[in-house]
Amino acid sequence: MSDPQYLETPQGRRIAYHRTEGEGPGVVFLGGFMSDMEGTKALWLEDWARRAGRAFVRFDYSGHGQSGGAFTDHGIGDWAEDAAAALDALTEGPQVLVGSSMGGWLALLTARAAPERVAGLVTVAAAPDFTEDAMWAGFDADQRAALEREGVVHLPSDYGAPYPVTKRLIKDGRAHLVLRAPLHLPFPVRFLQGTADADVDRAVALRLLDHATGPDMRLTLVDGADHRFSDPDCLALIGESVEAVLARAGAAA
Repeated sequence: MSDPQYLETPQGRRIAYHRTEGEGPGVVFLGGFMSDMEGTKALWLEDWARRAGRAFVRFDYSGHGQSGGAFTDHGIGDWAEDAAAALDALTEGPQVLVGSSMGGWLALLTARAAPERVAGLVTVAAAPDFTEDAMWAGFDADQRAALEREGVVHLPSDYGAPYPVTKRLIKDGRAHLVLRAPLHLPFPVRFLQGTADADVDRAVALRLLDHATGPDMRLTLVDGADHRFSDPDCLALIGESVEAVLARAGAAA
């Protein structure tokens, strides 16, 4: 594993990244909640980009992976700012954003804020508004009281240590919801979702498809695929989806 480079964001945060030189439009990978840029999908896409001669960027949000800061000091808005900083400083021209889980939410925020910088979008088990619709909505009275009193609650995780969910994360998430206001995606979009995903229900993908508007949006449901979406067939589908978005974006240019 090679050492990352570091970018200081306009907010003064230090985020780690790897950049692969190549042709544009490039591809930018946005990872999930408490994930990092060394995951299977990020590395598979980097290898795909090298073989295709395509520019590629993967990075860690503040408080994630090799980036600076404590996870519990940050929220959705900070991580969206990190994504915007990476897009602005590390890429040129419109990019294809590939957002996994929480990264799907951040990709949608990025597309809403700067659609001119987005050539296309691929989401994998996208989790828009999950802090409100999954976390907060799923808390019982005791958990809500503990969050108010202590500022954090811990949720069990299938991927390792329990998730720390802070009051700041919930409050900040409410300021960045994307399913409560118009969401126009004026570029090719491919939503990918597994039917066996225990973290993001397929209803979320259907809601996103119904809510967003755009000239070229498609949802693919993969029977039996889980939230990781990282077996060989799922990875190949991600690559095919990126290629399809690039082809459609090129045809529309």
